[in-house]
Amino acid sequence: MVALQGLFAQTGDAGKPTKRQANDRICFALYTVHERTLKLTAQFYPIRNYEPFWASLQILEDDEWETVQESRIQYPGYTAHFRMENWDDNQEKPYRVVYANKAFYEGVIRKNPLEKEEIIVAAFSCWSNVIEHGSNLPMDDIVGNLDRLQPDLLFFAGDQVYDHSNHLKNWLAFGEAFGDIIRNTPTVTIPDDHDIGQGNLWGNGGKKIETRDGNAGGYYMPVEYIREVERAQTSHLPDPYDPTPIEQGIGVYYTDLKWGGISFAIIEDRKFKSGPKRVLQKKNYPDTREMDVPEAELLGQRQLDFLEDWTTDWENAEMKAVLSATIFANLITHSPSLEKRVRHSFDSNGWPQTGRNKALSIIRKSYACMIAGDQHLGSVIKHGIEDWDNAGYSFAVPAVANFWMRWWLPDQPGNNRQPGSAEYTGEYKDAFHNKMTVHAVANPSSRNNAVKDNPLHGRAAGYGVIRFNKNVREITYECWPREVDMFGPDSQPYPGWPVTFKQADNFSLKEGYDLPRLQFREPDQVVTVMDQYTSEVVSSLRIKGNTWQPRVMHAGQYKVTVGEGKRLRTFYDLEAKSQNPQVLHIE
Repeated sequence: MVALQGLFAQTGDAGKPTKRQANDRICFALYTVHERTLKLTAQFYPIRNYEPFWASLQILEDDEWETVQESRIQYPGYTAHFRMENWDDNQEKPYRVVYANKAFYEGVIRKNPLEKEEIIVAAFSCWSNVIEHGSNLPMDDIVGNLDRLQPDLLFFAGDQVYDHSNHLKNWLAFGEAFGDIIRNTPTVTIPDDHDIGQGNLWGNGGKKIETRDGNAGGYYMPVEYIREVERAQTSHLPDPYDPTPIEQGIGVYYTDLKWGGISFAIIEDRKFKSGPKRVLQKKNYPDTREMDVPEAELLGQRQLDFLEDWTTDWENAEMKAVLSATIFANLITHSPSLEKRVRHSFDSNGWPQTGRNKALSIIRKSYACMIAGDQHLGSVIKHGIEDWDNAGYSFAVPAVANFWMRWWLPDQPGNNRQPGSAEYTGEYKDAFHNKMTVHAVANPSSRNNAVKDNPLHGRAAGYGVIRFNKNVREITYECWPREVDMFGPDSQPYPGWPVTFKQADNFSLKEGYDLPRLQFREPDQVVTVMDQYTSEVVSSLRIKGNTWQPRVMHAGQYKVTVGEGKRLRTFYDLEAKSQNPQVLHIE
């Protein structure tokens, strides 16, 4: 790995080029393919002197490189953006980015793995390019494992950059660390608070703020800086659901990505969230439920509308997942040492509670699981809203380099724990009284955040692997420590993992009502349940097989649509009963 010391030794771009920069000029490239549209962002080292501001994208056809598009390199940030519609995602294609006919960056655009039974996602969060003994913290353990694992998608959930005033320098270091796996793999990157130069981010719809702590809600850095960050990290994502900018002209990127038969909703859980200082009038609340004030927003109405639309879109999709910066719970008792208890954290999506429940109530409609980061504490939770366990599973992947430790060590064991599980698992209410069932936590074994002699041992650093088995409709979460050979004969993930659950478990009801059992002639139909009178979607699922019995929370009458596109049929006056033996045959 090439250290970037000297590249920015003076002011931003000044300094002696690194060996890699002098030879290549192109650091790395990110891409996605969604609904036959390829989007690729190439990241360059700083352009020097009279060097050109143009780059080309070439595709290998019949053993010859063909230039398919040219792009002007954008400044600030030194990125070139390519977009090709009607991309043939049924075959693998080698590509290369060409600069001035002297620098070449090669990779592979993967074919859409629709035929694969198991789709694998590797997920990361909170990477810190800490200089250790004159070089960056090594990533060889992760890159080596992923070379063998060959995941179908990479997800970086935020905090790819920890320098709060020089995104470019540290973004290049990120690319040097992970570029060899990114070049050949579709990748989702989303920025979090540190990426955009703040200690915390409550975006508040884009308002300007005067302090980096972010408590008032908004953005501290100049708009040009925010745009540079989002251009570098998100412009290769599928087009945003609604591209309307927020305040100050800051863009948005929330969208969906379909790949390998999995539909991923990519949300911005920070951008519209209210700043606690702006909406909370008192310094101390005796009960955190009083902090759930009407003015407090979480995802904002725009993103809730997006998730509602995404719920019923099952084209080329069998399973669904939501990708976000952090989880919808406040899973922390101590930080940054075991001597310091934490009452609550507004940084988590456990607050505001009403916003949290609105989001989860929509996400569960499509039986979607959730993947996130940010917390520096690996965990698996099954969320609850009205009752425990009636919303989806979430996986907070641990920090790749954990330099701010957190623990989940509650005073009392959880209720209804699984046999043989740790005492800190089971049913709890978090600091904001949200219901959650804790299934696994990777607590650090170190006790003091100040001791950083070995950043990879005792601090519960690691990453996540998520397996979507489309054949049996199961999801498996794995949480892996650093410096472990995943393929070694005795290698194990963190204690408590793997965690495996059914797709249908993401909206399971202990007490509920059954609609008639639906029996289909054609298998794998899309079934959407709606309230008979308001047409509000209750659930939507591409079933597996020829039979499905929808379950709802309330008695009453419902309508059900079956199919998709132009082949859509609606059945009315379906009664929800505590026990419903009725069978509806659908030809």
